[in-house]
Amino acid sequence: MSLSHLSLLAILVPDYDAGIAFFCDMLGFDLLENTDMGAGKRWVRVAPKGAQTEFLLARAVGDQAQAIGAQGGGRVWLFLRSDDFDADYTALKAKGVHFEESPRDEPYCKVVVFRDPFGNRWDLLGPAKL
Repeated sequence: MSLSHLSLLAILVPDYDAGIAFFCDMLGFDLLENTDMGAGKRWVRVAPKGAQTEFLLARAVGDQAQAIGAQGGGRVWLFLRSDDFDADYTALKAKGVHFEESPRDEPYCKVVVFRDPFGNRWDLLGPAKL
């Protein structure tokens, strides 16, 4: 087999523009594509700079709306790596990102939990203290 990497991860959003605003304006992700597919549907891809895995922003319709913010079943299910944890934490907090706790040191890394405006829980991860 020639499977090489996870390419796209769909994340439900209530509105494409709200998703773009959070991921690009608040988290600093790149907007890789925003293609109108007709009938109100768009193909919107965002990703952190240099990442192989991208998010496909999927506008929830009908019953799918119940799953917005609940794709992880209430658990942290998205993990964002930072090479400069303290600077990124400070910048994200200043932009209004909602942190659920103060940063803490774990044996595997420095970590803090935040919640996106749609209800998804994330870990911001930084290098472990040696």
